[in-house]
Amino acid sequence: MNSVVFVFHLLFVTTFSQAQAQLKIGFYSKTCPNAESIVKSVVKEATLSYPRAPPILLRLHFHDCFVEGCDGSILIENGPESENKAAGHLGIKGFDYIAKAKQLIEKECPGVVSCSDIVALAARDAVALVGGPVYEVETGRRDGRVSDSKLAVFMPRVDESADSLRAKFKKKGLSNQELIILSGAHTIGTAACFFMQKRLYCYNATNNSDPEINPSFLPELKRLCPKNGDENVRISMDPVTGDRFDNQPFQNIKNGYAVLASDARFYDDGLTKPVVDFYAKGSQFGQDFAKALVKMGRIDVKSGTIGEIRRICNAFN
Repeated sequence: MNSVVFVFHLLFVTTFSQAQAQLKIGFYSKTCPNAESIVKSVVKEATLSYPRAPPILLRLHFHDCFVEGCDGSILIENGPESENKAAGHLGIKGFDYIAKAKQLIEKECPGVVSCSDIVALAARDAVALVGGPVYEVETGRRDGRVSDSKLAVFMPRVDESADSLRAKFKKKGLSNQELIILSGAHTIGTAACFFMQKRLYCYNATNNSDPEINPSFLPELKRLCPKNGDENVRISMDPVTGDRFDNQPFQNIKNGYAVLASDARFYDDGLTKPVVDFYAKGSQFGQDFAKALVKMGRIDVKSGTIGEIRRICNAFN
């Protein structure tokens, strides 16, 4: 390694390490002590009026972190090329909840709390509200200054193989096990029939359905998502216990009741199948899901002097 490359490498590692080091639990305990309670109250209020709010906020956190890191880039509205207009973010919502929390926090602590931290905190509170694990969120993120739909082309897709998904998660520093654990987010929430058409009516460019769908479940899926029907209709991703947080999605995968094709592929793959089996029969899913979410929340974070603290979440300062 020549001296120039070595210096660049050293600077990169040092900067990255500093950014990681500045995330900590209770980052705002002195500068904005009510920040976390404000976010929690907004999420609770949203959930009471709209029960789908928790999975929406959890998905928003995941989509934010997988493009440019956990930096609030998905919240920016800068025209047709803004990141959230990318096909990989189709159906993403929850921006209004984040905006409301930010507005309330700004009244108490202007220019202190980042939008990216609000997204992470809202996901944590959303998980707890549906019976999921209670965990601490590291804060101290700063908001990014880039929003570009072209950067979202590598978002995970519902029609990908387990091998392809593994590669995408590995690039983000997440393991094969964490891929399966985070897919357990499908214990809550819904999917649009748009994502089901190929699996139900044109699997592998044929006129057949995915053979991994349990024959007793296939008629129900076709009833919910008829061919040439309304593709915006949403169906539960966990048809058994979709209203609560549990390890049912892994049992669904084993039994052919997985709604998404990508989830079903985990049982076709020799590396992911044992992980599915482990979480299908164990009670460790909740605590491991919390750990995986915390790790995901560290992806390419900006902190220290990198990035900014936005005044409003959908626009750069």
